[in-house]
Amino acid sequence: MAEDGPKIEERENGPLMARGISKMVGPDGAEIAVKPVMALCRCGHSKNKPFCDGSHKDAGFRDRGGKPEGPDRVFSYAGQEVTVTFNPRLCSHAAECGRIAQNIFNPSQKPWVQPDNGTRAEVEAVVAACPSGALKLAEGQDKGPDLFADRAEITVQRNGPYWVQGVTAPQPPQGAGMSDRKYVLCRCGQSGAKPYCDGSHRDRGWKSGD
Repeated sequence: MAEDGPKIEERENGPLMARGISKMVGPDGAEIAVKPVMALCRCGHSKNKPFCDGSHKDAGFRDRGGKPEGPDRVFSYAGQEVTVTFNPRLCSHAAECGRIAQNIFNPSQKPWVQPDNGTRAEVEAVVAACPSGALKLAEGQDKGPDLFADRAEITVQRNGPYWVQGVTAPQPPQGAGMSDRKYVLCRCGQSGAKPYCDGSHRDRGWKSGD
């Protein structure tokens, strides 16, 4: 990606600095007015979310530390037409998979991914919608990071992370199979894989209040 394109950088023990973002959407689906440079809260305490209000200082936020949730391991689920891979470490628990194709992606069944319970088109739609890139098609079947043409560069998930696509990441990819074009950034301050989300917001019941 060109260096003059949109990018996100870290400020030490402080906010995420988003530069050159053309579109950002809030938890309610409404577009948020963007500026050339924006300081985004990632400590989880700002009263002006998604923007930083300096609360990280009083909260004693640290941009590193903690143990990442979930194993950094790629599991494969083979079907007759397509094989799906999944890395729990990258999963942000957005549950887009169950919303789109619960017939294929259902945690109450074993295995929880059964590609033959639906069509290849359904599988591809879920892989495209997965904001973290935890779900992919197997090597040789995958066309690369799937991006939704109508999705903003940054989407703020209620009670969850920032969904980011097409923006230079603040750090090299962490976790097997992680993409630098589609990823999720922690905004609860509790992830053990900061700046990336590891699902801690769900496990600890974090509420964003926006």
